[in-house]
Amino acid sequence: MKSRSKIVMIVIASVVLAVWAIITVIPLYWMLVGSVQDSSLSATFKPKMIPLQISKAPYDRFFEKTDAWRWLFNSLLVSSILTVTNVFFASLAGYAFAKLKFPGNKSVFWVLLGTMMIPTQVTQIPLYILVINVFNLGDTYTAIILPALVSVGNIFLMKQYMSSLPSSLIHAARIDACGEFGIFWKVILPMAKPGLAVLAIFSFVATWNEFFWPLLVTNSSEMRTIQVGLASFVFAEATDFGGLMAGATIGALPMMILFFSLQRYFLQGITVGAVKG
Repeated sequence: MKSRSKIVMIVIASVVLAVWAIITVIPLYWMLVGSVQDSSLSATFKPKMIPLQISKAPYDRFFEKTDAWRWLFNSLLVSSILTVTNVFFASLAGYAFAKLKFPGNKSVFWVLLGTMMIPTQVTQIPLYILVINVFNLGDTYTAIILPALVSVGNIFLMKQYMSSLPSSLIHAARIDACGEFGIFWKVILPMAKPGLAVLAIFSFVATWNEFFWPLLVTNSSEMRTIQVGLASFVFAEATDFGGLMAGATIGALPMMILFFSLQRYFLQGITVGAVKG
């Protein structure tokens, strides 16, 4: 009787998950279909979910009317740099908090965690004034990159992961007269590759999808990222839904490729920060 009820529960759960997956995929499918058909069909109240005629005209219009290639380059450059800096600095800080004993270790860590409780919107205005008015970095890559060199969430993630690594190898390296940075570089990083991979993926995705801060600090079209560029395309070409969906597809394509090629690392990311030392 128990086995039968268990099977029923599994079937119900599978059906619910399947329905939820279909509902989730429908907007993505609509975007893909809308990017290969006429704008008038994409904008109708009852859109054609099966394209009657496939055309690359929306993509041609999007690239002709915008600096799409420059936007993609900007997004790739900013995302790559911030991924590298977040992986390096977050892993370095995570190692220090997890394995090194120094005065104020726990106090500093809890202060950092406390900053995560402050809403991002509260810090945007003073940060904007500091970057634009004080340092005069408006409309530059530095303005986009500098405030996001490393996040407290990533430090917390790596601290939790580093806590699960064995300390015996660290003690052995110290006996062999290896310096702390040498231990970090030669011992810790090779053992932490799964956590670093998850951190790199999450950092790249978050940076690629960032919209509000690049919108604040960039003025010219040449400095926009793909997400900000799409917003400007909406304002300038409000009726070209086909071109808009083509741009959205191009902006989402790297994330889709990244997700499907590194799916197992995304799944690891669900538990990597929950490891308890």
